Amino acid sequence: MKILLVGEFNRSHKFLKQGLEALQHSATVVSLQDGFKKVDTDIVIKHHYESKLLRKLHLICFKLFNIDLHSLSVKKQIKKLEKQLSGYDIVQFINESSFSCTAETELKIFDLLHHWNKKSFLLSTGCDYPSVLYAYQKKFKYSILTPYFENRVTKKKFRYMFKYINDEFSALHHHMYKSISGVISCDLDYTIPLEDHPKHLGLIPHPINIDAIKFLPLNFDNKIVIFHGINRQNYHKKGNDFFEEALKIVLSKYADKIEIITLESVPYHDYIAAFDNAHIVLDQVYSYDQGYNALEAMAKGKVVFTGAEQEWLDYYGIEEDTVAINALPNVTSIADKLEWLIKNPNEIKRISKNARQFVEDKHHYIKCSEQFLSVWNDT
Repeated sequence: MKILLVGEFNRSHKFLKQGLEALQHSATVVSLQDGFKKVDTDIVIKHHYESKLLRKLHLICFKLFNIDLHSLSVKKQIKKLEKQLSGYDIVQFINESSFSCTAETELKIFDLLHHWNKKSFLLSTGCDYPSVLYAYQKKFKYSILTPYFENRVTKKKFRYMFKYINDEFSALHHHMYKSISGVISCDLDYTIPLEDHPKHLGLIPHPINIDAIKFLPLNFDNKIVIFHGINRQNYHKKGNDFFEEALKIVLSKYADKIEIITLESVPYHDYIAAFDNAHIVLDQVYSYDQGYNALEAMAKGKVVFTGAEQEWLDYYGIEEDTVAINALPNVTSIADKLEWLIKNPNEIKRISKNARQFVEDKHHYIKCSEQFLSVWNDT
C-alpha cells in the first residue's frame, strides 16, 4: 500500500512511516517543519515567514488587509507538489490544522489532498475541535485550559488553542469529518472527548521506534539528575510553573543529592539527547496520558513525571507509580513524589525498567503500524 502522512508533531508520523516500511509498505511524510523543533520530514513545506523581519511583514499584511501570507505560501507550495502528493491509497492528516494556516486555507488544502488520493483519515493528536471544546466545557477534572480558568493566563496567550472552537475552525472540523473515512485517537486525552462519536475508529497508541532508542541503564555513582525541559510558548499549558516550584522545594532539602538540568526551547533532536544522563524527566502536568517526549524518555528508561491518570491505569491495567509518575497540578504533590524517589533510588531503577517494557509492549512502532493498517483496510 502507498500512504501519505500529512503533517508532523515531534516524530509521530516519522515513526509510523518507519513501521509501515518495515511491513513492506510505502510511506511519505509531507510537513511544515515544526518551528524551532526542526523535526524530520520527506517533503518539506517551507515556512517563509519565520524570520523577525518577515514575521513583521506577515503581521502587517494580516492586520491591514486580512491577508495571511503564510497560508498563501503553503497553499501555493502544495499545489506545485500535486504530482508528488497524488495517487496514494491512504492519506492521513495529523491534525485538523496540519500546516498552521487559516481555517479557510486548511480546508482548501484538505480538499486538494482528499481529492488527489483514495481514502482520507484524521488523527486526533494535538489541540483540535473535540479536545479543546471538551476542555472548554470543563468535562476534564483538569486540562490544558485550567491555567486560563484559574486566571493565571490570559485568553490572548491561549488564542492558538481557542481558535479551534471559533466559527471558522468549527466549520473546518465539520467539513473534514464529513469527508474522512474516520478519525483515530492516539492517547486518552483525545480518546475521551471522542467517545461514542460515529467517526471515531478507536485508540492506537503513539508509535515509537523502540529499535532506534537505546535503553540506558541508570548509574547512581553521583547525584540523582532531574531534567526539566521548558518550551516558553507552552509554559503554562505544560505546567512548567508547578515543576519549577517543586524543584525549589527539593533543592532546598537535597542540594547534596540532586542535580537539576533545565533546557529551554531547543530543536527536538537536541531536547531528546539532552536528558540522556538524567534519572528523572519532568514532562507535563495537564494530561491523562503520555505524549512523544514522555514516551521517548520512558523508552530510554527514565522515570517520567507526566500524564498517568486513573483512566490510563485502568485502560492498560497497571498500578500507580509503576511505569510513570502522574504529575498533578499541585506543587506539594510533585515535590513529595520527587522526594520519595530521591530517598528510594531502588524505586527509580524499578520504574525505569518498567517504563522501557511498557513502551516496548504498547507503543512498538511495528505493532502500532499493524493496527493502523488494520483500521485503514477495514474502514
